[in-house]
Amino acid sequence: MSEIESVLKKHQIRPTAIRILVYKFLRKREVAVTLNDLEADFDRSERTTLYRTIKTFEKNGLVHQIDDGTGVSKYALDDKVAESGQPQDLHLHFHCDTCQETVCLTDHKIPHISLPPGFVSKDINLVIKGICDKCSNLE
Repeated sequence: MSEIESVLKKHQIRPTAIRILVYKFLRKREVAVTLNDLEADFDRSERTTLYRTIKTFEKNGLVHQIDDGTGVSKYALDDKVAESGQPQDLHLHFHCDTCQETVCLTDHKIPHISLPPGFVSKDINLVIKGICDKCSNLE
């Protein structure tokens, strides 16, 4: 069994050919990707197949969805989670206003926030917007 098949099985995901290819695609990326990014790379695959694959990965904790304020959902794989099988800590994201890329800042955790009585948290999303290191070096 390959390393990728092992990772998928650890997350209770059946390792089909398309799932293995999508996992490889995500693992090569340093930035979060959109469904359109996947479609562009997998031009022979149906959009619904890619969408179901990414949603299966998300449901089983292999990727997380990022709302960076652009109105387009982005997805990122956390290799540490993939290897360990453990749920990831909430972390910051950075969205570059110049190149429009969004990256995970996994070393910067979102602290626990105590809510008033009766409030129930379902999701936390913290995005820093600015200019990334690649784009700031161009100016």
